[in-house]
Order: sequence, then structure tokens, then C-alpha cells
Amino acid sequence: MKTRNYLLPVAAAGVLALSLSACAGGGGGGGGTTGGGGGDAAANLDGRGPITYVQGKDNSNVVRPLIEKWNAAHPNEKVTFKEQTDQADQQHDDLVQNFQAKNANYDVVSVDVVWTAEFAAKGWLQPLKDKMALDTAGMLKPTLDAASYKGTLYAAPESSDGGILYYRKDLVPTPPKTWDEMMGMCSIAKAKNMGCYAGQFSKYEGLTVNASEAINSFGGSVLDKDGKPSLNTEEAKTGLANLAKAYADGNIPKEAITYKEEESRQAFQDGKLLFLRNWPYVYNLATTEGSSKVKNVLGMTALPGKDGPGASSLGGHSAGMSVYSKNKATALDFLKFLTTEETQKFFATQGSLAPVLTKLYDDKELVAKLPYLPVLKTSIENAVPRPVTPFYPAVTKAIQDNAYPAIKGEKAVDAALSDMQKSIETQSK
Repeated sequence: MKTRNYLLPVAAAGVLALSLSACAGGGGGGGGTTGGGGGDAAANLDGRGPITYVQGKDNSNVVRPLIEKWNAAHPNEKVTFKEQTDQADQQHDDLVQNFQAKNANYDVVSVDVVWTAEFAAKGWLQPLKDKMALDTAGMLKPTLDAASYKGTLYAAPESSDGGILYYRKDLVPTPPKTWDEMMGMCSIAKAKNMGCYAGQFSKYEGLTVNASEAINSFGGSVLDKDGKPSLNTEEAKTGLANLAKAYADGNIPKEAITYKEEESRQAFQDGKLLFLRNWPYVYNLATTEGSSKVKNVLGMTALPGKDGPGASSLGGHSAGMSVYSKNKATALDFLKFLTTEETQKFFATQGSLAPVLTKLYDDKELVAKLPYLPVLKTSIENAVPRPVTPFYPAVTKAIQDNAYPAIKGEKAVDAALSDMQKSIETQSK
């Protein structure tokens, strides 16, 4: 998976390289021990001067114009852009190496939502509280949750994302609100000799997203509020069992066990699926590509849950301040600049990034350009971050290793969840 997830591609050639990121998110490397190696969070709070902003490849040319605007207004506190690769695992490892080296020149860094807990637990991110507090009024709560660790905000929400249910509105005039309603509509797909539902079930990060959504949407949770695994529950069992049953019944077609984002998108666009769970980037491609069979019949709604909208896995990025920065007052002002209404509108219109400010999802001008923003707002408002833990790589591996055979019917759901629980307990010590 690559950098960050985009609402609409700025250029057709760039969208696939860019759009499959925060969706399947976080890279390699891993959360090790907590608490060690942190800098002094009380130091340099009044420091002002030049800073560096570190982010993955700016293929859509969103970052550079913003920095030019900042620099014109702050000639004595200029920002230098340090551009990383477009590979999430390489971005992660670059940040880890520079934090470990206590590099004071990595002042503000772009943090995938699944890295926040790891970096905060190791003491690398400046807590945004007291003198360094950020005004978070008007921000979507899930974006704040994803930027927090143990009740403290450690990064400024910068862009967001959420899962969407795409459907054929020529065949389904009224979209399903619950999982059971959707499964009940699979008879329509069978009558048309097409698959009913697919997400991303290949054994990779996308499976963590889909399995977590299934569990969360039925009231379960991979981790409890204290970060401990909480998988031996009826709610978690029901959620994962829904996927296993749908696969066994054929409501999830057999080939969908190999699907990542692109394979599932293509199947839907080829008219092979009635329902598809995917990210907002699909909208533009499905409505503009010449080969798309759904361009005039594409419907979008919130993911279905137990009694209403389901719990999407949250995507997106935040901007964190390094504890090693010498100019933290400037860095804080830059975080505030990234979260202003004007900047957030620019992210949406020029970079096709989902805003973190609630009001922009009802902005008539933006909705005219991005007509699915109200649906995306519902998705994000009901979203749950992927497991918040400094041991995320171990947790996502445990989910994938056990959800995959459970969905395929090669392991009982009870056993899969029990093994998932044990694996997380073992690897998170």
C-alpha cells in the first residue's frame, strides 16, 4: 500500500499509486517496547524559527503551495518540505530512524493513523496539551480519537477517510441499512447471475480493515479501552461469523477471498457484484472509466451494521510534532495552519483529501464537487480506528492470520478468535 487515501484523483495516472493507502494503511517496522527513547516534552516550548515538515510523496502538489503560502507570511519561520517515498512502510521506518537518532530537523511529521500509538508510547511525539494545546472544536471525533493515545492528543488531524458501501441502484432502489437487510437482497444478485457482496479479504492489511469493521459493527472490539485484546465475546463472534457465513453461502463469491482494493473495484465495475465495500476513490473511477458498466447506476451509502450504519475502519493522516524540535512554538502554529478551514478546503478541492472539520461535509460548494461527502461524513462519524496500540504490527498480523482461515471455513470462528486473542497477548508483551 502507498501513501494517503484520496477522494478523487488529481490525475488518472496518479490515483492508484496514491489512493490505496490510509485505507489499508500502516507499514512495516513495528511497535517495540514502550516509553523508551523519548525527548523532553517540556523543552523548547517557546522556540521559534525555521522548521521542517516531513511527509510522503506529494504527487498531487498539495503540500508545496501550502508551504509557499506559509513562508510568504512567515519569512523568519520558514518551513522546509522533506519529501519521503510513496511507500508507507518506508515512510514509517524513516520516521523511526530519525526519532531514534533524536533528529531535531524532523520538526513536524505526517503520521498514519495506525502509527500514533507507537510513536506516542515511545515518547517521540509532543503531547498537544496545556501550553501546546490545539483547538479541536469542530473536528470529527473519530479523527481526534485516532490522533490520541491514552486520552492525550499527540497529533493534529490532517485528513480522514472512511469505508463506503457501493451498490447498483438500478437493481436496489433502496439501499440496505443493516447487514441482515443486505444479505436478504442477495437473492437479487443470484437472479442476475452475479456476486452479491465483496470487500477486501486477501491476507493483507485490507483484511484487518474488513475484519475489524465486521467485529466493531456488531458491538465487538479487537482491543478494549485499556488496549487489551477483547475477542472472546459474542459480539466479536457474531461479526466475524457474518463474513464466514456469507462466504460459505456464496453471498461473498469464492474469488473474493483474493480481493484487494483494485480487484474488488474492477469486479464491481465489470458488473459482477451487487454490493461493494471500498474507499471513496472508487467513485471517480467507476463513474468515468469507459469500461465501467456501473457509471450510470452507481449508488453509495454508509456501511451496514447491526441496527443501522456500521463501524467503518478509519483512514487518514495526522501531523505530529517531534519532542526533539527546537522550535515548538512555530511547529504548533504550523499544526494550526494545517487544520484551518481554508487549508482543509484546499486539501479537499486540490488534493481530494477528506476534511477533518465537520462543517465542510455540509458545505454546498464542496458537495457540488464531491457529491458523496454527506455519505462519507456518516461513515467517518461512525468510524472506529484500527486497534490503537504501540504493538500494531503484531496485532494486525494476528488478525490476518486468523480471520483469513475463519472466513474460508478452514478454522472455526470460535477457535480463530481465541487464537487471535492469544497471539495478541503473547506478541504485545
